[in-house]
Amino acid sequence: MRVLAALSGGVDSAVAAARAVDAGHDVVGVHMALSRERAEYRTGSRGCCSIEDAGDARRAADVLGIPYYVWDLSERFEDTVVADFLAEYAAGRTPNPCVRCNEHIKFAALLDRAAALGFDAVCTGHYARIETVVGADGAVTRELHRARDAAKDQSYVLAVMGTDRLARSMFPLGDAPSKDAVRAEARERGLGVSAKPDSYDICFVADGDTQGFLRERLGARAGDVVDADGTVVGRHDGAYAFTVGQRRGLHLDRPGPDGRPRYVVEVRPSTNTVVVGAAELLTVTRVAGDRAVWFVPPSPQRLACEAQVRAHGAPVPARVRALGPAHDAVEVELATGLRGVAAGQSLVLYDGTRVLAQATVTGAER
Repeated sequence: MRVLAALSGGVDSAVAAARAVDAGHDVVGVHMALSRERAEYRTGSRGCCSIEDAGDARRAADVLGIPYYVWDLSERFEDTVVADFLAEYAAGRTPNPCVRCNEHIKFAALLDRAAALGFDAVCTGHYARIETVVGADGAVTRELHRARDAAKDQSYVLAVMGTDRLARSMFPLGDAPSKDAVRAEARERGLGVSAKPDSYDICFVADGDTQGFLRERLGARAGDVVDADGTVVGRHDGAYAFTVGQRRGLHLDRPGPDGRPRYVVEVRPSTNTVVVGAAELLTVTRVAGDRAVWFVPPSPQRLACEAQVRAHGAPVPARVRALGPAHDAVEVELATGLRGVAAGQSLVLYDGTRVLAQATVTGAER
């Protein structure tokens, strides 16, 4: 197969590309330039897609002996991922930019370009597994599963891609036993990125100050922090900078009546108000979502599953049913309460290791 290997400049994508070469595929490496300020030079583990990363990706391609290109997707990234990030926070929701990057960039723009150029598949360094199942009628189904290494599993952020894109994707690291094993393999292959630290935080917020980034882009807008009964207990510079479940950085003027810590339980963008309350107000037992992506036939009947609302959060037993004529909305009942569910989060439903569906949280009930 002709395979386009996405080379981020990190160890995972380099080893994934190497495995694709070993498998006998005709591999071409490409680095996605996502930053509009290409002169910015970021070192260490914070951020990604810098000039440093592009250089590391090129050197990895040289070691593997494969062609290498840089594709400028910065405008697409700004207009989709960054714009969505800002719009969601401005609306009082909590987005996951990695999910949107996978949706709009890595498994939309990249796949579309790859297909137009005649490539059969895109290979990435994500930790997830694709299992091919052949039914009794001969029909072939490709399933998305958790990675062998649960600590590195990225099926949560990949669930937004859907079955059509899954059919044109390769995740060679899905069966890797650990990140240490991947680093050891990189050393054995002579890849200079073997000891490169993992990236973390939001890639387009280079200094890690998310509130500062939001304030710069959206502007300061002072408002009230109120208790559940409406009593003003503090002030803020913008409700968009807060998310449900947040405890730190509230700057409250007075302690809670019972002396216990208080958390953000609601963000009201229409009035620019942040509501705080006791921890028990964060627990919900019902979650609604829209923009559903299904890996199994959707059904209005309740289906047993496990629900997860954070990339590395613990899944909880649940039951889901599809809503609407297009089955693009879901209602999930949780067998046990789940804390800190915020509108805008990605809701992923599993059956064991298999991904069943993904949706964007629109609301939750206590």
